Amino acid sequence: MLVGALAFELHLPDVHSLKEKRAVVRPIVDGARNRFAVSAAEVGHGDKWQRTSLGFAVVSGTAAQVSDVLDSVERFVWSFPEVEVIEATRQWMEVDR
Repeated sequence: MLVGALAFELHLPDVHSLKEKRAVVRPIVDGARNRFAVSAAEVGHGDKWQRTSLGFAVVSGTAAQVSDVLDSVERFVWSFPEVEVIEATRQWMEVDR
């Protein structure tokens, strides 16, 4: 079993309140969950208006499937013009059965 994690550091330049931040972040997190069946959450900078950290995770039996899903999620996040991606990192974990 393979687990892949994808973490993003995002800048939200046009956001001026936590309410506006939620309006930008929620479609990304919920959209990734619904479209790609991944676990997704805002994992950092919860108290800052113009910054956020998002985390996504997927589990599969093959590295190719994990990689394909994470590639799709990454393209999805980059497709939002209202966010600037500061950093995107991937981590892998292999679990022996």
